[in-house]
Amino acid sequence: IVDFLKYPERYIKLGAKIPKGLLLVGPPGTGKTLLAKAVAGEADVPFFSVSGSSFIEMFVGVGASRVRDLFENAKKEAPAIVFIDEIDAIGKSRAASGMMGGND
Repeated sequence: IVDFLKYPERYIKLGAKIPKGLLLVGPPGTGKTLLAKAVAGEADVPFFSVSGSSFIEMFVGVGASRVRDLFENAKKEAPAIVFIDEIDAIGKSRAASGMMGGND
């Protein structure tokens, strides 16, 4: 990953497509945040970190606006790493809430 970020031209020259994202999955405390920060540091790229719960707001549109702002800032600094911790806080289980699709 670090090599992709530091030297994308090497991979483009070979015909490779540079990945746009990476999903780190695992239980809390396994080093996902540390790994993302280390990759950003080694590749010397900006690191944007936010908690998924910060996108959940009482007022419609506020959370979406925060997501847009985050990615606009990251795009200006590209290449960059955007790390969204606890992203599972954004989605709700329909079965657990008893809601149907019309309530999304």
